[in-house]
Amino acid sequence: MGFREKLSSAVQKNRSVVCIGLDSELGRLPGHLKSRDDPQFEFNRAIINATADLVCAYKPNMAFYEAAGLAGIASLKRTMEYIPGHIPIVLDAKRGDIDNTSRLYAQACYDYFGADAVTLHGYMGTDTVKPFLEYADKAVFVLVKTSNPSAGEFEDIEDAQGRRLYLRMADKIAEWSRAFPGECGAVVGATYPEDLARIRDILPTAPFLIPGLGRQGGDAERTVRNSMDAERAGILVNNSRGIIFASAGTDFAEVARQRAIEFRDQLNSYRDAGPADATKEPA
Repeated sequence: MGFREKLSSAVQKNRSVVCIGLDSELGRLPGHLKSRDDPQFEFNRAIINATADLVCAYKPNMAFYEAAGLAGIASLKRTMEYIPGHIPIVLDAKRGDIDNTSRLYAQACYDYFGADAVTLHGYMGTDTVKPFLEYADKAVFVLVKTSNPSAGEFEDIEDAQGRRLYLRMADKIAEWSRAFPGECGAVVGATYPEDLARIRDILPTAPFLIPGLGRQGGDAERTVRNSMDAERAGILVNNSRGIIFASAGTDFAEVARQRAIEFRDQLNSYRDAGPADATKEPA
């Protein structure tokens, strides 16, 4: 099963576009887990057990595991093997390098860790993404308009024709989608809902990975209604800290489940309302 089919199946089965970010920072784990042999995995396992019927994907960010050295890498590997096989895994690695290096990054992310999708920087051009997109059953999410406050320092720069850089990147994703067998999607932050609408116009069927709700304060309704594809399914709306760290007590998994239900139901109410029709501004 390819990424698109796997995502669509999970969205339909769980009636959800929620992607939970497994940003399991060691210092923030509940105290009763810290004496365990593998506290990151124990934490992740409990979160997965509590939410696997509520999500369309999980997104572990490699930084929180790499920082713990070999033990963290082992925790990440165990976590990815534990996630049920019908749920897509987006490995948030933000890779992007020359072609021979990217080929090895792709092997690590897909063949060793078993990711279904990987986040990438596309600013070095086609040869940096090609090795990932040669995996026909996998996907990449290329950074287009990110959710951080300083995103516009580069992403909003205009070319000689007045077209902003993030829109040029969306244009390239459309080209890569036609040129290579793998699925090519976009990372677009919920903190910029009007930009989401513009990018959806360029990429009408591409999957969008959307960070920026929860703790970053994006507008959930405008985000969902500006980003939906025609099937109201091609979005993965990420929430990390707002769900997994909702409680620091022994009830952390139960509280995470309740937050995930609330988040899922909120997003579904906007999906049911349909796409926005008057929020776009000219590019």
